Amino acid sequence: MIYSTFAQVYDTLMDDSLYADWRDYVLARVTPAHQPVLELAGGSGSLALLLDDAGFAVTDFDLSGDMLALAEQKIDAAHRDIPLILGDMRDLSEMPTYDVVTCFDDSICYMQDLTAVQTVFTQVASVLPPGGDFMFDAHSLHQMDDVFPGYMYNYQTEDYAFLWSSYEGDVAHSVEHDLTFFVYDAKLDAYHPLIETHHERTYPVADFKRALVAAGFQDIEVTADFGRGPVTPTSTRWFFHAKKSE
Repeated sequence: MIYSTFAQVYDTLMDDSLYADWRDYVLARVTPAHQPVLELAGGSGSLALLLDDAGFAVTDFDLSGDMLALAEQKIDAAHRDIPLILGDMRDLSEMPTYDVVTCFDDSICYMQDLTAVQTVFTQVASVLPPGGDFMFDAHSLHQMDDVFPGYMYNYQTEDYAFLWSSYEGDVAHSVEHDLTFFVYDAKLDAYHPLIETHHERTYPVADFKRALVAAGFQDIEVTADFGRGPVTPTSTRWFFHAKKSE
């Protein structure tokens, strides 16, 4: 119940406008023709529904059953048929082939080290045909080293309060996010604290590129601002588009 509530509150706090930006990033690089798309870390299904609207055949793949439960509610309410798969993106051995694979919302930064990132890239390559498209984003070094440390955000409604604090991590280019929710229980007339710590880590662009090449990708494009501009020293998020080698 705790993590179910956590997922619901987290989904509520998400900036919905970002989903349209991720969709537009994909549409600028792949013309939809009902081709299969695997959305890694697809979460609560908001982007899956937008990609489905655009004309892709999307599968929502996520590590959290609670997030997929939210996705099921949204998909049922929209009367869509979008497969939901519970799994770890470090192992896609049971998955079929997809023309496009995406992994947005800096989800790759939740991998514990570059070896795990390499594993994900290799697994993605295994489910793409030659020439298939892989798109993901990641926090920049500036975001991880300069913006996040000391960052705090508070939000409160009648039903819950949310506290977010970020700290420098133990290894280079990493942070820890302490997320605390206080959810009101009317029966007890009290608030229940729900606490999670999220660990994120990023790497120089060159490291991501080397890992992609080692996994069998080519034609690697790196941009910022959802693909609308070049990477600069103050870019906060990097966007990667690569093709599986022919």
